[in-house]
Amino acid sequence: MSETPNIIKWSIHETHPEIAEAVREKLSEVVDPEIGMNIIQLGLVRNVEIDGDLARLKMILTTPFCPYGPAMVDMTRQKAQEGLKMPVTVEMGMDVWDFSMMEDPSALDWGLYN
Repeated sequence: MSETPNIIKWSIHETHPEIAEAVREKLSEVVDPEIGMNIIQLGLVRNVEIDGDLARLKMILTTPFCPYGPAMVDMTRQKAQEGLKMPVTVEMGMDVWDFSMMEDPSALDWGLYN
């Protein structure tokens, strides 16, 4: 039985709701190559906020020493800029990722993780 999706609400859901979904769609194009799921599904984007003419995105990685980390952070910044149509800085959070942060915990039912 699948669980309810754990949709993460960012600051822009409150301040700029008209662009939140477009940003989610753009960011979902960034895939973790080791896991094969996108950063939205994995819950790696912890917040997106707009401060004047600059956006700040806070994200974490599945592991602190992810070999794809630098490339994923750069791709995340690029896709966020495409979705927001403004400069974006990416801040790395120190939270330790775990499966409960995933937006779709039913992925665990697919046998991806044992």
